[in-house]
Amino acid sequence: MGFLDTFKGKQYKTELEKLQQEHEALKALMTPEMQEAFNLQNKILNFQNQITEYQNTIEKISNSIAEKNTELSNLEDKIIQKKKDLINFDDEILVQEFGLYKPIYNFANALDYKEALNELRAKQKELIKNKRAVTGNMNWSVNGSSSQGKKMVSDTQKLLLRAFNTECDSIISNVKYTNFVASLERLNKSASAISKLGKMMDIAISTEYLNCRIEELHLAFEYIQKKQQEKEEQKAARAEQREQAKIQKELEEQRHKIEKEQTHYQTAYEKLMAQLSKHPDDTDLQKKKEELEKQLSDIDIALTDIDYRQANMRAGYVYIVSNIGSFGENVYKIGMTRRLDPQERIDELGGASVPFKFDVHAMIFSDDAPALEAALHRAFENKKVNMVNQRREFFNVTLDEIKDVIKKNFDKTVEFIDIPDAEQYRVSMKMRTMKNKSA
Repeated sequence: MGFLDTFKGKQYKTELEKLQQEHEALKALMTPEMQEAFNLQNKILNFQNQITEYQNTIEKISNSIAEKNTELSNLEDKIIQKKKDLINFDDEILVQEFGLYKPIYNFANALDYKEALNELRAKQKELIKNKRAVTGNMNWSVNGSSSQGKKMVSDTQKLLLRAFNTECDSIISNVKYTNFVASLERLNKSASAISKLGKMMDIAISTEYLNCRIEELHLAFEYIQKKQQEKEEQKAARAEQREQAKIQKELEEQRHKIEKEQTHYQTAYEKLMAQLSKHPDDTDLQKKKEELEKQLSDIDIALTDIDYRQANMRAGYVYIVSNIGSFGENVYKIGMTRRLDPQERIDELGGASVPFKFDVHAMIFSDDAPALEAALHRAFENKKVNMVNQRREFFNVTLDEIKDVIKKNFDKTVEFIDIPDAEQYRVSMKMRTMKNKSA
């Protein structure tokens, strides 16, 4: 620091001391009232400074709260989404970990289930009417009035019972194989929740009424299953009727065609015999006679076969087919058809519902095709692809296993095609491989 700076510093200090002395002198000249006013003014100024600081602090806190509210809103959105994900995950667990349902009632038909449900629901209405559906303590008074107290308890009972019934109706209407156990648990939890809500007034769903709703859950579920079973059976029966009608039509058309041919050959044969009567030694005529007799004999055999097929509707073909492009290796469909041309049935199976056509491994004509088919189905009962629907005729077996069962139940030689063509599937696989290599 230079001399000039030092000099200026001392000068400023002297002036400041002088000003302070003058300030003190002026204060001494002030009256007590003026000094008090001056002090108050200083305090006001300090308060204003503090208010400004507080306002700044409040503004910072408000901004912080706004930020926290935004974060909270985002967290709430995430929680809602996580709950949805959790519900979906729970549904997946239910689908994967449900237990097999054991029927309780086993009624013969859906109508019996429906009547039982109607009777049970009538019983539930009777329980509600007789005030046995829900319990409650009526020893309450409101504003000193016991009648108002009873009305309060009664209204609360109705409200909670309605909530319970709404929950039950929703559960029962949505019950299925994969959620039956969970549905039963939800019914019981709903009854417990009602009891907790009405604890103060001793309001609870009665055991008798709860058991009725649980029984309704069982009945409703079995009713749905029976209706579906009957629907499948009716569908199968209609399909069988259509198949029978189609077979009869085919047989009649075939008979008409053969009889027409028979008339043609018979007329030709009669003309030939007239010629032979005039020229008995003509070798060409003799040769034609033998050909016509053979053709007429074949026609007689064909007509006999048609008569047999019409008289014996159990005669038909049992077919063994696969579709490795659609179902993979070692999955075979074992079915039966009574059609004159069984390949028509196979072509129908390979329609638009599957990506590839079926390949035939064996086509077995049997005088009792249903019996042979049933024997094969029984032998592989534990190897069905669909264990629930008995009319799904797909089995996860090897062709050698099928051959062994056929040998035990069929006394004629059967030709098998071991390796399926699966032409479109194999070409598709080759094309896909080539495209992947060029990509």
